[in-house]
Amino acid sequence: EHSHNVNLAAMQKFVEEVQKDPSQAQKQKAVTGQWVFTEGKPQFVATLTFPQGETEVKAELPPFAGGWGTSPDPIQFCLFGMAACFAVTFAAVATGEGVALTKLEVTAQNWMDLRKQLGLSTDNIVQKVKFTVKAEGASREQLEKILALAEQRCPGAECVTRSIPLETELA
Repeated sequence: EHSHNVNLAAMQKFVEEVQKDPSQAQKQKAVTGQWVFTEGKPQFVATLTFPQGETEVKAELPPFAGGWGTSPDPIQFCLFGMAACFAVTFAAVATGEGVALTKLEVTAQNWMDLRKQLGLSTDNIVQKVKFTVKAEGASREQLEKILALAEQRCPGAECVTRSIPLETELA
């Protein structure tokens, strides 16, 4: 059995719990960060908590747009999140399907036109997002099947393939 660094027992237990009680599949996540007003410092800071700890992440505008160049920009974090989401989905699907992997690398890239962000256009900002997957350990046919299933099941992919309601609120 191929686990690919996926906790297969936990994954199977969760599937069983959801089969018994579909409400167990309902999850919500939130990240709260603060703007930093000190010049030359990363502009936005958040602490991400997880079951075994927490980590601080910092982001700022790229230098051409008003940042200092001391931290990744928000789009890099967005792409990291999407690449990580696609990778974990791909690995979990491969594990669930019993498909062997010996290598998995995911690149997430996007193409943007920032004129709308600058108030100079109404054209869409993000023109395209692409995931490039390098995977080894199984036949091309098996890997293409896993790729198709990962595309269907990945929350990060879903974020860019369907319209999701957005709410904004001034608290």
